[in-house]
Amino acid sequence: MKILDQYILKSFLFNFVSSFIILIVIFIFQGIWLFIDELAGKGLGIAIISKFIFYFIPTLVDKVLPLTVLLSSILTFGTFAENYEFAAMKSSGISLQRGMRSLIIFVLFLGVVTFFFANNVIPIAEQNIFNLRRNIAKVKPAAAITEGVFSDFEGTGQGMNIKVDDKHGEQDRFLDNVVIHRKTKQNINNTVIKADRGELISSEESDIIQLVLKDGNYYEELHPSNPQERRKHPFAKADFETYTINIDISELDVQDLEEDQNITTNKMKNVGRLIKDIDSLRENNHEKVEAFSKNIVNRMGAFPNYPKRDLQRVETPKGGTTRPKDTITDMDGLMGQLEPWQELQVVKNAKNAVSGILSTVTAKKDELSSRYKFYNSHILSLHQKYALALSCIVLFFVGAPLGAIIRKGGLGLPMVIAIVLFLAYYFIGVFAGNYAKEGNIHPALGAWLPTLIMLPLGYSLTRRATADKGLVGFGHLMDRIKWILNFRKRKKDIEP
Repeated sequence: MKILDQYILKSFLFNFVSSFIILIVIFIFQGIWLFIDELAGKGLGIAIISKFIFYFIPTLVDKVLPLTVLLSSILTFGTFAENYEFAAMKSSGISLQRGMRSLIIFVLFLGVVTFFFANNVIPIAEQNIFNLRRNIAKVKPAAAITEGVFSDFEGTGQGMNIKVDDKHGEQDRFLDNVVIHRKTKQNINNTVIKADRGELISSEESDIIQLVLKDGNYYEELHPSNPQERRKHPFAKADFETYTINIDISELDVQDLEEDQNITTNKMKNVGRLIKDIDSLRENNHEKVEAFSKNIVNRMGAFPNYPKRDLQRVETPKGGTTRPKDTITDMDGLMGQLEPWQELQVVKNAKNAVSGILSTVTAKKDELSSRYKFYNSHILSLHQKYALALSCIVLFFVGAPLGAIIRKGGLGLPMVIAIVLFLAYYFIGVFAGNYAKEGNIHPALGAWLPTLIMLPLGYSLTRRATADKGLVGFGHLMDRIKWILNFRKRKKDIEP
């Protein structure tokens, strides 16, 4: 039995490693395609691109590993069934569960390793990728400028386009034949700067790039307020030996990254940090809601807590005393006590107050929605770390019996079935995660839903594979139909 366990484990590991390498390469190319705008045409060296790929690989594990387990289990057990090795095992009294024993131990160990990897390695990789993307423009400022075309610097707030004929030197910091177009706030190109040479000076600690131009000309169209002077098309022209332009690249290069960080900050944290931040975010959100509620209540004047007044008692004809009753019982009674101009002023003030409160509530609603979305994403990320480990185990129990049922090895049908199942698992997870972030379902359910859906499928397939049943059994259905037809026939024969 030890020889059989070793043989099954060896076959599974071969398929596992092969599938993992193939899939990780495919997902790397897919990931590079997503960041092609940040990498291509920037003059980045092999070292920076290699570092980016090295940090990017761990972030693919949550997609690649479940698919690898599913595909390798289908390949392994499909090959065993196709070569009648399972038939030989069963004829020797070895059940499917007994044959899977060594792999079950391996997959359980893999689930534990996957959790520690997702908890310790992936957050560091996510942080390093974000920092690398953020610092590309600072470490290599010339990456923001492409040779031969106008590079757009609209995001800097300066409305500027730059074109150079050639870049050379250390980190392409030296530029030849620089042409700069500057635009006004009305998006009108009124300034042109030309220089024979230029140099980019930057540091990692600053978001400012200094562009030092040498031996050039400056031309600017003037727009005087006087219409008569404007008809003369005045302009200013100057020659310079050195001209320095400060370019703020913080908004240009980091604006989209800041939005990404708001979405992926939770992925940069381990379980301990997530639990701590979830508690802090929950308390902070509650404080924000309570403070806003008190503010709105005070502005509306609702639920006033007036002090009790000792009303003067009035004598009755019978010699008793009583308090005077309030004659105003509704809004019509209140408005009837006012002059027409006072009534108009009260209604107008009430409308303005309600309009202001509604505007405040709408603005606060968007803020609180963003806060709770950020809070839900943390809970979702926490449970996804545990769900990822369990998904590898569940998908193994889906793939192994499925391979034994379809009885096909190789990369044909098993690959198709594995991809279809994984896409179903993946898209369920994506949709559930989006619903969870929006608060439509609980974030914990959003993380566990794909695994919970695959769990009964794995149980059903394991039972069918153990009982030597097909993938879809119609035998009992056909027997039922035949029994009904025969019953009706017998009933007709009995009737006179």
